[in-house]
Amino acid sequence: MICLKNCSVTKWCRRRRFFRTLRARPGASTRNFLARKYPCSEKPPPRKTFRNSTQETKMLIQNKKAYFDYEVLEKFTAGVELFGFEVKSVRARQGSLEGSFVTVRGGEVYLMHATIPPFQPNNTPKNYEPVRNRRLLLTKKEIVLLANTENKKGLTIIPLSMYNSGRKIKLEIAIARGKKQFDKRDSIKKRESNREILREMKGH
Repeated sequence: MICLKNCSVTKWCRRRRFFRTLRARPGASTRNFLARKYPCSEKPPPRKTFRNSTQETKMLIQNKKAYFDYEVLEKFTAGVELFGFEVKSVRARQGSLEGSFVTVRGGEVYLMHATIPPFQPNNTPKNYEPVRNRRLLLTKKEIVLLANTENKKGLTIIPLSMYNSGRKIKLEIAIARGKKQFDKRDSIKKRESNREILREMKGH
């Protein structure tokens, strides 16, 4: 009596029958169908998982006077076009957003008057300008919204902070309204009262 269990012809027939079944089930998942058709005690090798670096955020440069001089109405996150040595400077926390603003020109958004000094002056091109205009990366819907905001009286677009999101540098911008003198006085009073509360809590 001949045993055909391990015969090469029998294996070929089984394989052919299996692939025919797969063609008859175009919407079925190959992996799930395999698990049901040929259950195996061995577990499949674990799938490679990559660490989501976009979740790691780190504050690099902050516009400290933004919340004091302006009332923030709506925030946006934008990418920034930077040179390689500018990225190194920002990651080393070298730069300033004070006195800078955001404007829309020709359907593009730009960061104006932000200062980013060269990371290594000797290896930087001589014609480099630390206060150059830098293009921001936003969606078309956000660009249209910001362009309409510029035409409204009393509203402006300011940068709030520049931070590290994974391997990319992001800029947080906001639609804001300038505070009047009495608004600034209220902000100072609130800040001083909060400091006094914290001092009392630490004292107890």
